[in-house]
Amino acid sequence: LWAMGKTWYTAQNETIRKADAIVVMGAAQLDGRPGEVLEARLKESLRIYEKGFATEIYTLGAGAPGDRFTEAAASKSYLISKGVRAKSITAVAKGRDTYRSIEALSKAEGIKRIKEIIIVTDPYHCLRSMTMANDFGFNATCSPTRVGIASLEEAGFRYLLRESGAYLAYLTLGRRGIHISDHVT
Repeated sequence: LWAMGKTWYTAQNETIRKADAIVVMGAAQLDGRPGEVLEARLKESLRIYEKGFATEIYTLGAGAPGDRFTEAAASKSYLISKGVRAKSITAVAKGRDTYRSIEALSKAEGIKRIKEIIIVTDPYHCLRSMTMANDFGFNATCSPTRVGIASLEEAGFRYLLRESGAYLAYLTLGRRGIHISDHVT
Protein backbone atom coordinates (compact mmCIF):
# COMPACT_ATOMS: atom_id res chain seq x y z
CA LEU A 1 0.00 0.00 0.00
CA TRP A 2 2.89 2.36 0.75
CA ALA A 3 4.32 2.00 -2.78
CA MET A 4 0.87 2.48 -4.31
CA GLY A 5 0.21 5.59 -2.24
CA LYS A 6 3.58 7.09 -3.11
CA THR A 7 3.14 6.30 -6.83
CA TRP A 8 -0.34 7.85 -6.82
CA TYR A 9 0.78 10.94 -4.87
CA THR A 10 3.74 11.57 -7.20
CA ALA A 11 1.49 11.23 -10.25
CA GLN A 12 -0.90 13.84 -8.84
CA ASN A 13 1.71 16.40 -7.80
CA GLU A 14 3.93 17.84 -10.53
CA THR A 15 7.18 19.17 -9.07
CA ILE A 16 9.05 20.64 -12.04
CA ARG A 17 11.48 23.53 -11.84
CA LYS A 18 14.06 24.97 -14.23
CA ALA A 19 16.57 22.32 -15.22
CA ASP A 20 19.56 21.62 -17.43
CA ALA A 21 17.57 19.31 -19.69
CA ILE A 22 14.22 17.71 -20.43
CA VAL A 23 14.35 13.91 -20.76
CA VAL A 24 11.57 12.23 -22.76
CA MET A 25 11.15 8.57 -21.90
CA GLY A 26 10.68 6.31 -24.92
CA ALA A 27 7.52 4.47 -25.93
CA ALA A 28 6.31 2.75 -29.09
CA GLN A 29 6.91 4.37 -32.45
CA LEU A 30 5.31 3.24 -35.69
CA ASP A 31 7.73 3.34 -38.62
CA GLY A 32 9.25 6.64 -37.50
CA ARG A 33 6.06 8.23 -36.15
CA PRO A 34 5.40 8.39 -32.42
CA GLY A 35 2.67 6.10 -31.15
CA GLU A 36 -0.10 7.58 -28.99
CA VAL A 37 1.75 7.29 -25.66
CA LEU A 38 5.00 8.68 -27.07
CA GLU A 39 3.22 11.55 -28.80
CA ALA A 40 1.59 12.56 -25.49
CA ARG A 41 5.04 12.62 -23.88
CA LEU A 42 6.43 14.70 -26.74
CA LYS A 43 3.56 17.20 -26.49
CA GLU A 44 4.29 17.64 -22.79
CA SER A 45 8.01 18.07 -23.46
CA LEU A 46 7.19 20.77 -26.03
CA ARG A 47 4.93 22.54 -23.54
CA ILE A 48 7.61 22.82 -20.87
CA TYR A 49 10.38 23.53 -23.42
CA GLU A 50 8.37 26.44 -24.82
CA LYS A 51 7.80 27.73 -21.27
CA GLY A 52 11.59 27.87 -20.82
CA PHE A 53 12.08 25.17 -18.20
CA ALA A 54 15.15 23.87 -20.10
CA THR A 55 17.00 24.56 -23.33
CA GLU A 56 18.01 20.99 -24.15
CA ILE A 57 15.95 17.86 -24.75
CA TYR A 58 17.14 14.25 -24.57
CA THR A 59 14.94 11.66 -26.25
CA LEU A 60 15.36 8.07 -25.08
CA GLY A 61 14.61 4.62 -26.39
CA ALA A 62 15.90 1.93 -28.71
CA GLY A 63 13.85 0.21 -31.36
CA ALA A 64 12.27 -3.20 -31.24
CA PRO A 65 13.96 -5.93 -33.28
CA GLY A 66 13.20 -5.32 -36.95
CA ASP A 67 12.30 -1.64 -36.52
CA ARG A 68 13.72 0.80 -39.05
CA PHE A 69 13.62 3.63 -36.49
CA THR A 70 14.33 3.98 -32.80
CA GLU A 71 12.01 5.61 -30.29
CA ALA A 72 14.68 8.27 -29.69
CA ALA A 73 15.05 9.07 -33.41
CA ALA A 74 11.28 9.20 -34.00
CA SER A 75 10.98 11.54 -31.01
CA LYS A 76 13.75 13.81 -32.28
CA SER A 77 12.16 14.01 -35.74
CA TYR A 78 8.78 14.88 -34.20
CA LEU A 79 10.25 17.66 -32.07
CA ILE A 80 12.15 19.11 -35.04
CA SER A 81 8.90 19.09 -37.06
CA LYS A 82 7.33 21.15 -34.25
CA GLY A 83 10.05 23.81 -34.41
CA VAL A 84 12.66 22.68 -31.88
CA ARG A 85 16.18 23.24 -33.23
CA ALA A 86 17.98 19.98 -34.03
CA LYS A 87 21.05 21.07 -32.07
CA SER A 88 18.89 21.36 -28.93
CA ILE A 89 17.92 17.66 -29.11
CA THR A 90 20.07 14.62 -28.37
CA ALA A 91 18.66 11.20 -29.26
CA VAL A 92 19.91 8.41 -26.99
CA ALA A 93 18.88 5.33 -28.95
CA LYS A 94 19.77 2.68 -26.39
CA GLY A 95 17.67 0.97 -23.78
CA ARG A 96 14.49 -1.07 -24.15
CA ASP A 97 13.29 -0.46 -20.59
CA THR A 98 13.30 2.37 -18.06
CA TYR A 99 16.49 1.37 -16.26
CA ARG A 100 18.57 0.72 -19.36
CA SER A 101 17.34 3.93 -21.02
CA ILE A 102 18.36 6.02 -18.02
CA GLU A 103 21.63 4.11 -17.78
CA ALA A 104 22.30 4.96 -21.46
CA LEU A 105 21.47 8.61 -20.73
CA SER A 106 24.02 8.63 -17.90
CA LYS A 107 26.69 7.53 -20.40
CA ALA A 108 25.68 9.83 -23.28
CA GLU A 109 28.26 12.20 -24.71
CA GLY A 110 28.27 15.56 -22.92
CA ILE A 111 25.93 14.39 -20.16
CA LYS A 112 28.39 15.03 -17.30
CA ARG A 113 27.45 18.74 -17.31
CA ILE A 114 23.75 17.85 -16.94
CA LYS A 115 22.62 17.43 -13.34
CA GLU A 116 19.09 18.83 -13.08
CA ILE A 117 16.60 17.03 -15.34
CA ILE A 118 12.86 17.03 -15.93
CA ILE A 119 11.62 13.60 -16.93
CA VAL A 120 8.56 13.54 -19.17
CA THR A 121 6.57 10.33 -18.95
CA ASP A 122 3.20 8.96 -17.88
CA PRO A 123 1.96 10.10 -14.44
CA TYR A 124 2.21 6.70 -12.76
CA HIS A 125 5.66 6.12 -14.30
CA CYS A 126 7.08 9.34 -12.78
CA LEU A 127 8.12 7.98 -9.38
CA ARG A 128 10.03 4.98 -10.70
CA SER A 129 11.70 7.01 -13.46
CA MET A 130 12.78 9.76 -11.04
CA THR A 131 14.08 7.21 -8.53
CA MET A 132 16.20 5.48 -11.16
CA ALA A 133 17.50 8.80 -12.52
CA ASN A 134 18.43 9.93 -9.01
CA ASP A 135 20.28 6.63 -8.51
CA PHE A 136 22.35 7.47 -11.61
CA GLY A 137 23.35 10.83 -10.12
CA PHE A 138 20.75 13.14 -11.63
CA ASN A 139 18.50 15.45 -9.64
CA ALA A 140 15.21 14.56 -11.31
CA THR A 141 11.73 16.01 -11.28
CA CYS A 142 8.86 14.85 -13.48
CA SER A 143 6.36 16.52 -15.77
CA PRO A 144 3.64 13.92 -16.39
CA THR A 145 1.62 13.70 -19.58
CA ARG A 146 -1.71 15.50 -19.49
CA VAL A 147 -3.44 13.83 -22.44
CA GLY A 148 -3.66 10.38 -23.98
CA ILE A 149 -4.31 6.85 -22.83
CA ALA A 150 -1.71 7.00 -20.04
CA SER A 151 -2.86 10.34 -18.55
CA LEU A 152 -4.47 10.40 -15.11
CA GLU A 153 -7.90 10.77 -16.69
CA GLU A 154 -7.44 7.71 -18.90
CA ALA A 155 -5.07 5.38 -17.03
CA GLY A 156 -6.83 2.85 -14.89
CA PHE A 157 -6.18 1.25 -11.55
CA ARG A 158 -4.31 -1.55 -13.30
CA TYR A 159 -1.61 0.88 -14.51
CA LEU A 160 -1.27 2.29 -10.97
CA LEU A 161 -0.95 -1.25 -9.63
CA ARG A 162 1.62 -2.17 -12.30
CA GLU A 163 3.81 0.86 -11.63
CA SER A 164 3.51 0.46 -7.85
CA GLY A 165 4.70 -3.13 -8.20
CA ALA A 166 7.50 -2.14 -10.57
CA TYR A 167 8.63 0.60 -8.17
CA LEU A 168 8.61 -1.82 -5.24
CA ALA A 169 10.52 -4.44 -7.28
CA TYR A 170 13.17 -1.86 -8.14
CA LEU A 171 13.49 -0.68 -4.51
CA THR A 172 13.74 -4.16 -3.03
CA LEU A 173 15.70 -5.99 -5.72
CA GLY A 174 17.64 -3.13 -7.29
CA ARG A 175 18.92 -3.78 -10.77
CA ARG A 176 17.88 -7.44 -10.47
CA GLY A 177 14.30 -6.21 -10.11
CA ILE A 178 14.48 -4.69 -13.57
CA HIS A 179 13.82 -8.05 -15.13
CA ILE A 180 10.57 -8.08 -13.19
CA SER A 181 9.64 -4.41 -12.89
CA ASP A 182 9.25 -3.51 -16.56
CA HIS A 183 7.28 -6.69 -17.20
CA VAL A 184 4.72 -6.54 -14.38
CA THR A 185 1.25 -6.64 -15.95
